[in-house]
Amino acid sequence: MTVLAILAVVAGLIGIVGSVVPGLPGPPISWVGLLLAYLAKGTNGAGDPMTVKFLVIWLIITVVVTILDYVVPAYFTRLTGGSKVAARGAIVGLFIGLFVPPVGIIVGTLLGAFLADFFIEDKGVWASFKSSIGAFLGFLGGTGIKLIASGVMMYYIIVYL
Repeated sequence: MTVLAILAVVAGLIGIVGSVVPGLPGPPISWVGLLLAYLAKGTNGAGDPMTVKFLVIWLIITVVVTILDYVVPAYFTRLTGGSKVAARGAIVGLFIGLFVPPVGIIVGTLLGAFLADFFIEDKGVWASFKSSIGAFLGFLGGTGIKLIASGVMMYYIIVYL
C-alpha cells in the first residue's frame, strides 16, 4: 500500500506540472493519482474511504476539463475576431515555443495566431493582433482550468492517504 500511496502522490504532482506544460495531460494523470489513492484504501480525516462514486465524478470532471482545454483557446480566438487558421497558428506556435520554455510558449502562441491571420487570412495588423491576444487568453484559460482541477485532485490524494 505504501508503494501505491507514493505513486499516487507522484502522479498528482506530475498532473499539476502537466497542467502547465503543453503536451503532458495533467488532469488525466492527476485522476490516475486519485485512482491509486483509492486502491491504496486510504481514508479521509473522518475515517471514510474514497468511494467509487467520487472517482466517477472526478473522471467526468477530468474528461470535461480535457475537452475544454481544446475548445477554450479556439473559442477565445474566434471571440476576438480570429479565424480558424489563427487558432491553428496559435497551436503550432505553442508547440514550436516548447523549445524555449516558458517565454517561447507565450510568444509562440501570440506569434502563431498573429502570423496566420496576417499572412494566410490577409487581415490587417490590428485584427491579427486581436486574434493573437484571444488565442493567448484562451491558452491561459485552458491552463487555468487544468491547473485548478489537478490541484483539487492533488488535495484529495493527500486527504485520502
